[in-house]
Amino acid sequence: MTASAVPSVRRRPDLTGLGLVLGPVAFIGAWATAGARTPGYVPTRDAISRTAAVGAPERPLMTAGFLAFAACAAVGSVALRRHVPGPAWIATAVNAAATVGVAASPLERSDLVDAAHTVTATTGYVSLALTPLLAARPLAEAGHRGLARASVATGVAVGACLAATAGLESSGLPQRVGLTIGDAWLIAAGLAIVSGHTLRPGGGTGPAPAVRAGP
Repeated sequence: MTASAVPSVRRRPDLTGLGLVLGPVAFIGAWATAGARTPGYVPTRDAISRTAAVGAPERPLMTAGFLAFAACAAVGSVALRRHVPGPAWIATAVNAAATVGVAASPLERSDLVDAAHTVTATTGYVSLALTPLLAARPLAEAGHRGLARASVATGVAVGACLAATAGLESSGLPQRVGLTIGDAWLIAAGLAIVSGHTLRPGGGTGPAPAVRAGP
C-alpha cells in the first residue's frame, strides 16, 4: 500500500502537543529574563548556564526554566511518538532527560559537577539537533517532502550553531541562535499536533478528513 492509499481519519487535537510549545516558551522566557536581570552578564558572550551557576542571582529562575522545559519536552515526546513517524520522539525524550541533568549539575560547584554539566549540556544540544533530522526521512517517505527538507535544514543549522560554541570564547550568541532554531521546530510541530494536523502517511499537511463508519 502506498502512502497515498493509506486511509485518512479525523484526528482530534492532541493536547500533549502543548508540551512542545510551552516548554520552549518557558525556557526562552527564563534565559531572556535571567540574562537581563544578572549584573555584568552579556547574553551574546556568556552561556545560558551561567545564569544558573552556583551563586548566580537568577539561579532559581533559570533552574525553574530548565525543569519546566524538561517536563514539557517529556510530554511532547509522547505527542511526537503518536503523530510523527520515526524515532524523533526518542531524541526529544533524551533532550528532556539531559535538561534535568543540566539543572542538577550547576556550574561552579566543583570540577566534577562542571564535567557532568558539560556532558549533560552536550547531550541536550545533540539530541535537539537530532530531533528534526530523525523526523526528516520518515516525513519524506510519508509524502511530506517540504516538511522533510525544512527538518533537515533545521537540524543542520542547530548543529552548526551549537558546534560553534565550542570554538568561540563568546559562545552566548551562537548558543541562543541554535537553541532557538531547534525550539522553533518543536513549537511548529506542537502547534500542528494540537490543531489536529497529521504528519502520518496519507494525511497531507492539513487536518485529515473524516472517513465514514461502516465496512
